[in-house]
Amino acid sequence: MTCSKPSNFPMEQHIRLRPANGTPLPDPTVYHRLVGRLLYLTVTRPDIQYAINTLSKFMQSPYSSHLDAANRVLRYLKGNIGKGLFLSASSSLNLVGYANSDWASCPTTRCSTTGYFTMLGSSTISWKTKKQPTVSYSSAEAEYLSLAAFSSELQWL
Repeated sequence: MTCSKPSNFPMEQHIRLRPANGTPLPDPTVYHRLVGRLLYLTVTRPDIQYAINTLSKFMQSPYSSHLDAANRVLRYLKGNIGKGLFLSASSSLNLVGYANSDWASCPTTRCSTTGYFTMLGSSTISWKTKKQPTVSYSSAEAEYLSLAAFSSELQWL
């Protein structure tokens, strides 16, 4: 990947990866190792969290389209080496957070995705992206479930 063109985004905006999209990989261990390493990298790179969360859903039977999406994340990391978490020593102690949901984003189960992150001053201290356990009837219900998970995190903090 050293000669590849860098990407501006870790994943295409409206991409819908499906379980059997493309051709099956002859050796799925390549995909397993790549996604496993990228999962480890999300500890300090929350900007790739959503993409890696999406790619990890296909660990059991990866296809060529999934590997292409994982390679795009690598191209994004190549073009954005200096990004990551910055923990400031002189920031204020204001707790600020943001939450959102993506209604019915999983094409196979129609479950929504919850996402939130919390900052202490100017330093990000927690974040999470997770598929919601139930199917929401509306985008408002998905937002309420996301806010409920986020308020639980805020109370813990």
